[in-house]
Amino acid sequence: MIRLALTFARRELRGGLKGFRVLVACLALGVAAIAGAGSLRAAFDAALAEDSRAMLGGDLDIRQTHQPFAPDMLEVLSGLGKVTQGLEMRAMIQVDGNTRRSLVELKGVDETYPLVGRLELAPSPPLRGSLPPPAELEEGRGEGIFAFHDGAWGAAAEANLLDRLGLKLGDRVAVGDAVFRITAVIVKEPDRIATALSFGPRLMVDKRAVEATGLIRPGSLVRYTLRLLLPDPSGTPAAKAELARRFPEAPWQMRDAAEAAPGVGRFLDILASFLALVGLTALLVGGIGVANAVKAYLDGRIGTIATLKCLGAPSNLIFATYFLLVGLLAAIGILLGLAAGAGLVPLVAELGAERIPLALKVGLYPRPLMIAAGFGALSALVFTLWPLARAKAIPAAVLFRRLVAPEPGRIGKPVLAALVLAAGGLAGLAVVSAANRPLAAWFVGAAAATLVLFRALAWALSKAAAVLAARHGKKAGPTWRMALANLHRPGSAVVGMVLSLGLGLSVLVTIALVEGNLAAQFGERLPEQAPSFYFIDIQPDQIDMLERVVSQTDPASILSKAALVRGRISSIGGVPVGQASIAPETQWAARGDRGLSMAASPPPGARIVAGQWWPEDYRGAPLASVDAAVAKGFGLKVGDRLGLNVLGREIEVEVANLRQIDWSNLTMNFAFLLSPGTLEGAPHTYIASLRTAPDMDSMVEKAVTDHLPNVSSIRVKEVLDAAKSIIAEADLAVRLAGLVTLAAGALVLAGAVMAGHRRRVWEAVVLKVLGATRGQLWRAHLAEFALIGLVTGLAAALVGSMAARAILLYVMKTDWVFLPGATAATLAACVTASLLAGFIGTWKALGAKAAPLLRNE
Repeated sequence: MIRLALTFARRELRGGLKGFRVLVACLALGVAAIAGAGSLRAAFDAALAEDSRAMLGGDLDIRQTHQPFAPDMLEVLSGLGKVTQGLEMRAMIQVDGNTRRSLVELKGVDETYPLVGRLELAPSPPLRGSLPPPAELEEGRGEGIFAFHDGAWGAAAEANLLDRLGLKLGDRVAVGDAVFRITAVIVKEPDRIATALSFGPRLMVDKRAVEATGLIRPGSLVRYTLRLLLPDPSGTPAAKAELARRFPEAPWQMRDAAEAAPGVGRFLDILASFLALVGLTALLVGGIGVANAVKAYLDGRIGTIATLKCLGAPSNLIFATYFLLVGLLAAIGILLGLAAGAGLVPLVAELGAERIPLALKVGLYPRPLMIAAGFGALSALVFTLWPLARAKAIPAAVLFRRLVAPEPGRIGKPVLAALVLAAGGLAGLAVVSAANRPLAAWFVGAAAATLVLFRALAWALSKAAAVLAARHGKKAGPTWRMALANLHRPGSAVVGMVLSLGLGLSVLVTIALVEGNLAAQFGERLPEQAPSFYFIDIQPDQIDMLERVVSQTDPASILSKAALVRGRISSIGGVPVGQASIAPETQWAARGDRGLSMAASPPPGARIVAGQWWPEDYRGAPLASVDAAVAKGFGLKVGDRLGLNVLGREIEVEVANLRQIDWSNLTMNFAFLLSPGTLEGAPHTYIASLRTAPDMDSMVEKAVTDHLPNVSSIRVKEVLDAAKSIIAEADLAVRLAGLVTLAAGALVLAGAVMAGHRRRVWEAVVLKVLGATRGQLWRAHLAEFALIGLVTGLAAALVGSMAARAILLYVMKTDWVFLPGATAATLAACVTASLLAGFIGTWKALGAKAAPLLRNE
């Protein structure tokens, strides 16, 4: 029977792919999205794995804040392999007597930098020559780009710093007490991706030049770095264990090559999950198109199927014939999607080279392609089994009179079991292959619920139309009578249109509302509440000067200040932080140093959600006020103990209360606030935020940096502009990904309309013979599609709003506001798309001549 089914399937293909173009296109689109997402992630992973040592700067990256490495530590580290030392800090660069200034990320390196990779400069002179010790520095001594000549140290700067300040090679700048001469432009810094968040362009100098600036003072935020290159990279775990054994109380943070760029890895996980979910959505939407395409094709082959059954062909032969035919065409769509997905990697590598922080490893990655092929095959199976099984189950006599007396047909238990298994396999593959499995599981559940919702909506719309036609059909005009009849008649396009429009536009509403909320927060609310500046590295004896300068320059400004000590979390509830169970969204708080401060009273706007604030004159055992979100991720509650390591000193505090913090307004706040006296005696600096009128920004900044040259100012506006730029790029990516789903929805919508084309031609001919005008038919069809669009748009607005609210509140941890304008625009787009689809689908049907069609019959 299989051989005969293959013969029949091959003969069916002689007619071409006309009836299956939507099937092939829908599968190709969804598979391409999933294959492209997986291949991009695999290409990034390959790049991270291959270049991890260069990105890290060695086999181990060790850094600590405030204090340099002790001699005994350096001796042990030098005995393990080759070492390079450096230090990093933020500082203000000044040009022409402080008339031009900018915040820079100052990086000091030694003569062995870099251990791995290559520092690319333009022009490319040697990094250094024979630089004498600081005590022997004289004019004209030393060579290389970092050498000391003519009273100035050499420095390499990023191109955007030169553009920002109008500098060129050879120009002189000042940082603190030191003068630097720009000798080269940094083209590529090999370990830049592994460094912390940057607030300014890079300025690279000799590490001894950083010490000459006079900016390193007690409490200054200086990060001392050390990179270790082992003789054999496989000895990294043993080296880490040896260092942990020798220096168990060391205040350093240590990373190996596997953690070269953890931020990039987390971003890629999110990106891959998002793109994969977009691909799954496209496949689900496209699956409706696949089912419609198969149904429409089988409707066109009713005569052939009936004839074969009358001639004795068994039902299994009919099923096998069209199953093989659909399987072959699905394979074509899957192969096209795989080719497009695999081709996305070289395309992104070529077009996005300047925006991507590391070079993609272009190649063919079998695993993501196999996963995408599995998704495509299972989707095709899920959405084609039902129409194929119905065609198999319907008797031959019913097939001949199916248009006037439709018989639903019942599928057998084996096919039903196969359908359930295929659907379960599709859901399971979605969860197992996802980087974020809980998110994927939620998506699968939400997608299933959404499908059920819109299918129920289609049924309700059809039933409501039938009831209205029965009760008020005689009173309604011919236009609405025909429109209502079209909604509940056999073979109506209402199910396909509601499902395709509903799913596609739910995604569109979700994207629009998420975008709108983020734009409102970053474009409207933040500029009203955010400070103008942050000032860092303020020494305790400079606070009075800062207040005096600010009040004299702009009396209307608002200055807030707080003492700042850097510390790290060492234990949570008595469990070492390395062994504690911490939620992924709050792991940032347990990594590296955190800013700690003390407060006698709650900060402005603080909302205590658990526990009580301590009295203003409290001087008892150390207490802590913790951000409620961080406490939840840590599993902390009021009364629990939290261990802190401050400059090597262990402090255990009791959680006194939990605060709800709105980080989005960028006002000064701390995840961990301690009771007065807890950090007394610890070297500290101050951090201050200043809110001033926009026209006073430059004047206030100049006055502060003139009087306090060691103080660095961070312009919040520039940070916001950078954030907006990132959001704009992410917004573009989201829109492009959303277009994939919308394209699938458009294909399905067109397919749903065209599926009933043959019936519409017949109806138009019969009604015209009975006296209906073309205008009446036009109005009836447009009324039908307008009703479908309006009802589906309202439902999509509800579903999309719920999805956007969940994403903003529970995934992005930000505020949610309903935006009626964006929702109304989406509803208008829905009705327009529905009317356009109806217009395209009925244009040819209404123009058909009656005589040729009737003579043919």
